Amino acid sequence: MARTFLNSRIALAVALSSGLIFTAASPALAAKKEAKPAGPDFSDGFRKAAGPLQAAMDAGTKSVSGVPAGNEAARDAAYASAKQAIDTALGGNAKAAFDAAAPAATTPDDKNALGTLMRNYGIISKDLAFKQKGNLMQLESGKAAPDQIGLMNFDAGVTAYQLADYPTAAKYLMAAKAAGYHDSNNQIDAIIADTYRKSGNTQGLLQMAQADIAAAKAKGTAPSEEALRNALQQTYSAKQVGPSTEYAAMLARYYPSAWNTSISVVRQMTSLPREQNLDLMRLMFLTGAMKDKNDYLEYIDNLDPRAYPGEALKVMDDGIAKGKLSNADLGADRSTASGRISGDKASLPSTERDANKPGATAASVMGAGDVFMSYEQPAKAEGFYAKALGLPGVDANKAALRLGMAQVQQGKYAEAQASFAKVSGTRAPVAQLWNAYAQSKASPAG
Repeated sequence: MARTFLNSRIALAVALSSGLIFTAASPALAAKKEAKPAGPDFSDGFRKAAGPLQAAMDAGTKSVSGVPAGNEAARDAAYASAKQAIDTALGGNAKAAFDAAAPAATTPDDKNALGTLMRNYGIISKDLAFKQKGNLMQLESGKAAPDQIGLMNFDAGVTAYQLADYPTAAKYLMAAKAAGYHDSNNQIDAIIADTYRKSGNTQGLLQMAQADIAAAKAKGTAPSEEALRNALQQTYSAKQVGPSTEYAAMLARYYPSAWNTSISVVRQMTSLPREQNLDLMRLMFLTGAMKDKNDYLEYIDNLDPRAYPGEALKVMDDGIAKGKLSNADLGADRSTASGRISGDKASLPSTERDANKPGATAASVMGAGDVFMSYEQPAKAEGFYAKALGLPGVDANKAALRLGMAQVQQGKYAEAQASFAKVSGTRAPVAQLWNAYAQSKASPAG
């Protein structure tokens, strides 16, 4: 994953942007101990030790700045030439010369300056570990320019990632994010998430995703798809039904192309009985999230073509039209559904009369709602579900859920959300997804 967004290199111009120029102390400055020198506070010992390092770096990198941007071959050649010149100037082993100067770096400014030189030499020599040594020396000095803190932490984090030091990478990338840094490719969150995955820090990944989601909610904006998918993945892996349903609903609400993923997660986690799973499959069909033959066959099986032939035939025809089903897949179910539709439709008036009688039972009223729902007459279905809610012995969660479904199909999104809010128990996850759909239709995400 990370290879796709960690393949760019930091330009030398940027790498040297935080460098400090310093020289050996002049006799006048050395003699005037009581006067505080202007600028950085370099120790005398460091000025003496670092002067040759600075001179070698300045001389060695002169040709690098003239390399045209994007010319990888020319840049690599310039880097190799610069490394050779620096090594030669410093006795054949520049790394040893830098390390030898480290004990003289006693002040924060000393350490910041030496870290800058080491970091730049690490870039030129393509030595990630040495570059990182310089990065961390700069950051730990506490003397980095405030406007460079985010960039420097990001660079330290990316370098640690490239070194496969994922806990360190996460530490510095999170520091960059906290400093308000945004990389040009807008990949900082994706890199952080990948460091957590690669280090097995699932809790860190979840906490990061939750923080991003909470921040988006506070601003009244849609959480990022990356954050929602990360949160969903972690709660799904932990087999947490409630949180998984919450994130699945949010993901589908804000990113409609994810309906198949969200519904599939809830299907797998809840393992609902057929009669309850049916309402989940209806939502999958409504949102265009039916992706394969098994989705269609599961919906048809939940329906039972003998009980709801009209709806079953609609699903079969859709599957065949989209190339997901064949007549061979359906066997006798298609002929069963086709043969029952005429008589089933003919019984609708008597079903409606019986359900409207004063003494109608909850079962007959709910049954009428279900039949009219299956024949795409949501207004009549809504009336029966609303009536059923006031009758003794009714399954209130089922009635409230299907009332909301009938309201959604009429564009009554606010009323539907109120109905779904009344659903609890095992039907609650299905209601949450239907509610997310109602919310997405009432206030489409930007």
